Amino acid sequence: MVETKYVPRLYKKYKEEVVPKLIKRFNYKNPMEVPRIIKIVVNMGVGEAVQDIKHLERAEEDLKLITGQKPLIRRAKKSEAGFKLRKGMPVGLKVTLRKERMWDFLDKVISVALPRVKDFKGLNPNSFDGRGNYAFGISEQIVFPEIDYDKVDRIRGMDICIHTSAETDEEALYLLSYLGLPIRGV
Repeated sequence: MVETKYVPRLYKKYKEEVVPKLIKRFNYKNPMEVPRIIKIVVNMGVGEAVQDIKHLERAEEDLKLITGQKPLIRRAKKSEAGFKLRKGMPVGLKVTLRKERMWDFLDKVISVALPRVKDFKGLNPNSFDGRGNYAFGISEQIVFPEIDYDKVDRIRGMDICIHTSAETDEEALYLLSYLGLPIRGV
């Protein structure tokens, strides 16, 4: 019996449809020149954790359900008296996704989460950083199907940063739009 390896749906689309389109558009000589997604970083700020650590635990559980990976706790780098914050206190969570989990998460964001956002008109085309990376935010974690609305104690948003190997923002823009990310004006 031959065991078949799991290939994410979006990765298959990237290999079969997106790579030929990008080669044609940018006249790449070698398929290895074609930009690809390296990693996706999901960040969730939990400032309320300063008053009550239970907020961090609930946010950690939500992020773990959404990404399928245990989040890393981010701590304050310096004290800030105005926010009653001391150096070393937990202030957020971060998950870095790669390979299959990254492709599955991006597929879920494109096909399930973004269509469920209220009054969604597309992502901002100006959110590139100049090096081919794209960042956007989702204001509610409840747009993900894993989150049970009845168990949500507080609405929390998250930042999603897609790191690509693209040399320019234009290459990254076409890479992400060909994958199906709904960027306005493309």
